[in-house]
Formats: sequence, C-alpha cells, structure tokens
Amino acid sequence: MVMKTEKMIYLDNSATTQVYPEAAAAATEAFQSVYGNPSSLHGMGIQAEKLVTAARQQVAMLVGARKEEIFFTGCGTESNNWALKGIADAYGAKGRHMITTAIEHPSILETTKYLQQKGWEVDFIAPDEHGVVAASAIIEKVRPDTVLVSMMAVNNETGAIQPMEAVGKGVKEKNPQTFFHVDGVQAVGKIPLALNHLPIDLLSGSGHKIHGPKGIGFLYVAKGVRLIPLLAGGGQEQGWRSGTENVPGIVAMGVAAEKIAGDLQEKQGRMAAIRQGFIEELLAKVPDCVINSPFDDKGAWPIVNASFPGVPSEVLLHYLEDEGIYISAGSACSARKKQYSPVLMAQGLQDDVLASAVRFSFSYETTAEELAYTAEKVSQVVQEVRSFRI
Repeated sequence: MVMKTEKMIYLDNSATTQVYPEAAAAATEAFQSVYGNPSSLHGMGIQAEKLVTAARQQVAMLVGARKEEIFFTGCGTESNNWALKGIADAYGAKGRHMITTAIEHPSILETTKYLQQKGWEVDFIAPDEHGVVAASAIIEKVRPDTVLVSMMAVNNETGAIQPMEAVGKGVKEKNPQTFFHVDGVQAVGKIPLALNHLPIDLLSGSGHKIHGPKGIGFLYVAKGVRLIPLLAGGGQEQGWRSGTENVPGIVAMGVAAEKIAGDLQEKQGRMAAIRQGFIEELLAKVPDCVINSPFDDKGAWPIVNASFPGVPSEVLLHYLEDEGIYISAGSACSARKKQYSPVLMAQGLQDDVLASAVRFSFSYETTAEELAYTAEKVSQVVQEVRSFRI
C-alpha cells in the first residue's frame, strides 16, 4: 500500500512493541555464538545457562521479585493458561470455585470456559462505566471453596488500572487459602510493581510488550505456591516447564527488561503527562469524541481508547494509515473478528460509541509532537468522513 506521507507514527504498542536494538543484538549473539543447549553439561551449555540465569535476574528486578520465582514460557497466553490450569490441577481437591472479571484477555476467558467444562464454577465480575472493577465486588464473591481469583492489572483495550493490591489484600483476609493471579502483560514495565511486597501469588508477563521479541514470556510464581506443569518432558525450568529454553528470546527479554527498569519513575511521570495532553487535544479538536479510558490516575499511560461517533473504527484506522499513523480498532487478539469489543460492551457503551472505538497505545519512545500531529489528523479525517454522510 502506498502511503500519502513518509512520516511513520506507531501507536499500536499494546499489540506489540519494536524490539530494542540492544535486545536484538543480544539475541543475535545468542543465536550465533552462545548457541549451546542450557541443559548440556559442556562449556557451551554452561555459557547458555549463565545467559538464562542473568536474564532471569533482569526480569525479576523489573517486577520486584526473586529470580527463583521467575519461570520462562512461550508467551503471555501460555503464562495465563498455566497459572489457571496449574492452580486448578494442583488445588482442585480443596474447591472448584474461581473468580475473574468480564474484561479479561481471551487467554483468561477461554481458559475459564475450559475449566467450566471440567466442572469449575466461575464468577465473572463486571466493571463500572469507566472500565474499573470494584475490589469489593470481587471480595464479596470469595467463598470457603474459592481456589483462585484472577484479574488483569491493566486492561489491554482501555488502559484501566484495576485495584490489584486491594483485591489481593481483601481476598487473603477473607480466605487465606485462595490464590491470586494477576495478568500483568500490559502492566510490566509500565506501572510500578514490587511483587515481593504485594499480595500476589502469580503474575504473567510477555516479552514483546516491553520491547523484547515475540515468542517469549514469563510467569512469576511466589515461593510456596505449587503448580502442575502444562507440558511434560525434560523438566526444564526447575522441572516446572519442560521444553528446551528459547535462549535468544530469553536473553533479549532480559536486556529489554533491564533497559526499561532504568529511571522508571521519571519515564512513567513524563508519559502520563503526554497521555493527558493527547486526551485534551482530542477533546479540543473533536469535541464530541468519547474517551472510553479513565481520565485520571485510574488510567495507565500507555493507552487511550476513544470513539468518534459516525466514523467506523476501521475507516478511521485506514485513513490514518494512509497518513503513516498506525493505531488499533481493538485488541489485536480480537480485532479481526468483526464484532464489538466485549470489554467496551461490559462498560455499557452505546452502539455508535462501540462501532467507532479505536485504541491509541504508546511506548516510552512516543513523543508529544507525534501525538499532537495524530490529533490533528484525526480531526481532519473525522470531518472528511462525516461530510460524506450529509
């Protein structure tokens, strides 16, 4: 497709991020020079094992955990599946009740459907009109036979920050035997996390959301929590996740994690201001646009979900692509299904808002100038498309 402009502004970072050059270089080194199997006892294997261990520490430092609590997986989806199925298999004799929310990623919702078919009872808690699930609504559903509560930290479509700390504390107070899993795929490296000081038993993460490569993820498992493995095999990852380690992916994710961890508080504050400025620009240039994300500190800086009634989301997406601006018409995991977002539907939004919703998602590399340019182009496109309907 020939674009009308050579400018390129990538605002689909919640779908995937550009790999940091340092991470790509580290992966290349692992591919070409340190290519031994970490399970091998010779020098090449030991070299590879050292790289894996170093990356485990880098990821642990980013999320405030011990390296022994980080287990590498193939992606965030695998981590979510493993957390839910692993706990269900390990502790199902104690009860068969689970709680999650109505706005979870498909890798959680589809896994809960699987568990329901296996006899589990699952409560799905709806959010408020801002996309935030009340901690009290989850806590009141906890029962003596509740084995697991699972919720995301940051919603992948709206950026709504969920009250994971309040939920974790409340759940543990009501039933200390209930485990708490957090889908942290959109939160790792973007909001403060100190897992060893939070009431969280398991947390999922993904490399390609933090400028690492696709095909690598991790699961944090707090000390003392037992999981049944998803995969049987050679007993890698302390016997918990079999399969030869993806050393280049692991190393690259570690390098990306270390780079993101530097000056994290300053970067988060700067990006929060840039996000707020973008929302104000949109509202000024398209006064009837609807911001579906929380305005205040309940919204994470990387995501702004907005609707422009009368302009179908895919139309706006392709017009902006012609201008070199890349956004999303929804979650990359569901955007091709030609249906309204279940997340936005759970917020109770009207059809014209649902049909025109788009997601702008940022990285630490996104600038205020890029977002000002984007707001201007959005305004022009909206005016042009609406003029066709007069």
